[in-house]
Amino acid sequence: MAKVAVLSDVLINKIAAGEVVERPASVVKELVENALDAGATTVRVGLAGGGLRLVSVADDGHGMSREDAILAMTRHATSKLRTVDDLFGIRTMGFRGEALPAIASVSRLRLLTSEPGATVGTQVEVEGGGEVIARDAAPVGGTHIRVEELFFNTPARRKFLKSQQTELGHCEDAVIRLALAHPEVAFHVEHEGKSLFASPATKGDLRERIAGALGADIHRHLVPVEERRLGVTVHGFIARPEYNRSTARGIYTFVNRRYVRDRALNAAIQRAFGDSLPGGRQPVVVLFLEVDPRDVDVNVHPQKLEVRFQDARGVSDAVSAAILRALRETNAADAPEAAPASDPSQYALAVERFLQRAQWATADGAAPLAVADSPWARPEAARTPGFGEARPTINEAPPPGYFAQLRYIGTLARRFWLCEAQGGTLVVLDPHAAFERARFEALWARAQAGTPSEPSLFQATVDLPAVEARLLGERIDALARIGLELEPFGGTSFAVRAVPRGLEQSDLRALLLDLLPALSPEPGTETLVPALKVLACHAANGAPTEPSAEVRTALFRELDAADVHRSLRHDQVVVAELPLLELERRARGLHRDRR
Repeated sequence: MAKVAVLSDVLINKIAAGEVVERPASVVKELVENALDAGATTVRVGLAGGGLRLVSVADDGHGMSREDAILAMTRHATSKLRTVDDLFGIRTMGFRGEALPAIASVSRLRLLTSEPGATVGTQVEVEGGGEVIARDAAPVGGTHIRVEELFFNTPARRKFLKSQQTELGHCEDAVIRLALAHPEVAFHVEHEGKSLFASPATKGDLRERIAGALGADIHRHLVPVEERRLGVTVHGFIARPEYNRSTARGIYTFVNRRYVRDRALNAAIQRAFGDSLPGGRQPVVVLFLEVDPRDVDVNVHPQKLEVRFQDARGVSDAVSAAILRALRETNAADAPEAAPASDPSQYALAVERFLQRAQWATADGAAPLAVADSPWARPEAARTPGFGEARPTINEAPPPGYFAQLRYIGTLARRFWLCEAQGGTLVVLDPHAAFERARFEALWARAQAGTPSEPSLFQATVDLPAVEARLLGERIDALARIGLELEPFGGTSFAVRAVPRGLEQSDLRALLLDLLPALSPEPGTETLVPALKVLACHAANGAPTEPSAEVRTALFRELDAADVHRSLRHDQVVVAELPLLELERRARGLHRDRR
């Protein structure tokens, strides 16, 4: 008996479905791409049960005849390729002819379609990859597809899916990517009758579509990007560095209007932003690359999310150059007039830079902070890895009452507090790091005690990008556990009813976006720690540069009682010390060098 057998069409389609249809968002993506290839000017997406119970896509494209509609349910049947040469110049979103039969093999699919001017349309039904049933139907002026009970006949696949809200978020994201690439098309997305995303066609300014997809407040931060090189054109928008996110979800790159995730492109983007962003932050970018279809292979990933460039280095260089030019022009336009040389703040800034660069120290902490090109530098001194580590243990376990005995001297460059410790030691204190640690202690104590939010008259409304709003809706209970009370306010907006003390003046939108990746739905106080670190960091953003005596006394008292062994969000050094004896020794050395 033969051991090798030809697989049945049903089994082949189910195997293909495993590559093409990963989750409901895959169905949305494939069907909307077909609608765009059909010349649609309006696309409507309806969802139920996060896309598992229903995905419907209706378009006003050119539709199909009955013959084409039936043939479209056969694997590798497509109107987008004819010859081998066509495969090396793909200009459409779809081209393999796998999507419809793969989807139909793991769902109950119904398709209604009609060509322009037709008096009779076609209805095609397929259940679980079975027989294709076709009949006459009323013309619909395009194509309408309903995909119900996804994976009903492959229950093992359903077990690997996430919650309804998570799958719904992926569906929204799939539409948003396509909407960004096709601003000339109107998009409408609903979930069980509730509108999630609606954006009319915007043939003029792409910023309107970006704002509609990523949040209205991004509009004023957008900066145009353009670079033309041999074989590649880069255009689109970047957000100014101050508008950033904690994850890379705000990076959207398109090649010939196809959304792709390419490591080299992402690396080029992050390399271009370089020092423009704070540590741990990611840019918001919507970039379009136009290349000759013959110079890019889009057939290297089952879901067409990755591509291979013939000149990958040249493409990356073009992306970096485009972003760098936009950042330089933005910085030049925003730069204030140079301060006069006699401005004392310039001297303070120079001193601050010196302290930040001075890293020389010995093991016992007696060596000076110095730099190699300074007349105070000593060749025999040992190099330490970070600012403020002349006495590294001071930030790990300060002696009891250390902060209470500090005497405030003044503020350096509107940034650091200068204090005098016992024995004449100069202490440089980072107020943001200090307030962050103190605020965390207060938040942690409240979380451990399970103290409910205090009654508050605080009221605010925050509007978020569609995907983030959906994720936030899943985590409202987790937010309440850390003292943030929110209520859905319609669409992508939320009403903020209460915030922890000290965060009333915070940028609530930035705070909520930062909190999303840190929130945990799991019970237990320890699971709140990442979110509490984010709250503490934002609460410290208002640290005063010229503190009153009351503020200093309260802060120093809190620091003396704080547990300094728990690392915080930025792990910043709170204080740096420079003993009086070391200052005197350096001064003597400087005097000798000048002689």
